[in-house]
Amino acid sequence: MLTKEESKAQKQLFWLKFDQYCDTIPALAYRKKKWILHDTKISHVDLKFDVCNNSAIVALELNHRSEYRRFQAFEVVEKYKILLSEGFTGGLIWDFCYLNENHQEVCRIYTEKINLNIYKTSDWTSFYEFFCDNMLQLQDNFLEIQEALQDELTLLLREL
Repeated sequence: MLTKEESKAQKQLFWLKFDQYCDTIPALAYRKKKWILHDTKISHVDLKFDVCNNSAIVALELNHRSEYRRFQAFEVVEKYKILLSEGFTGGLIWDFCYLNENHQEVCRIYTEKINLNIYKTSDWTSFYEFFCDNMLQLQDNFLEIQEALQDELTLLLREL
């Protein structure tokens, strides 16, 4: 069992090694900013990497604190389900009531790989491959719908 400090150090090393791994991917190697993540240009919409107890997750998250507005935004995004899911062989998981690591309810659209452990360095390559392959696909799909989604969500949130 790791101490809190050892756990924190292990996670920091994991993310440092992930950044180094990303530099080996041709599509990412020369980018100053590799991932969109919080810079989606749409309020309350983020792309996320998540490491849970035994899994890796790549997600699009709707995190407005108003449950009503969050569900309305989820319905707007659902209109783009086919485009957003393109390239994901198993599809995406659409969860309108996901409890995140901060114990806040969010809407999350994600793909997941289970049976991975961040504390096993032998699993890190599997994490990194999963993260890169799936986030590149999710980002590409998101960028295809970003402008339309931004227009619809801005209009929706103004009306409420």
